[in-house]
Amino acid sequence: MALTPSQEIDKFIKELTDWRGKWIANFRALILKTAPEVTEDWKWGVPVWTYKGNVVASGVFKDHVKLNFFKGASLKDPKHLFNAGLDAKATRAIDIGESDRIDEAALKELVREAVAYNTSGSQKK
Repeated sequence: MALTPSQEIDKFIKELTDWRGKWIANFRALILKTAPEVTEDWKWGVPVWTYKGNVVASGVFKDHVKLNFFKGASLKDPKHLFNAGLDAKATRAIDIGESDRIDEAALKELVREAVAYNTSGSQKK
């Protein structure tokens, strides 16, 4: 029997027994609380949160966690959270290492803006 996307994410987090699993779990809680309208999905072997299209995906690497905002190039990033994929046409990413701290308020704002961008029909503001 196939797992639901939420069950896949649960399994993904459970199997990451180090700081990366805790980080993904915390981000998951943050995004679901900040944007309760998003839906959890499982695409490309990673957690993806969607609302009227893909919003953000979370990938894990040996030394960092990546938050990939699908329409990141169109979002305002006044706190300069985006630090990866800055040359991509549409996406922007945030790479977070084990000892990195992230401005949670700014991350929530970025999540809200990404959801709003999808809601607006993806027109440039």
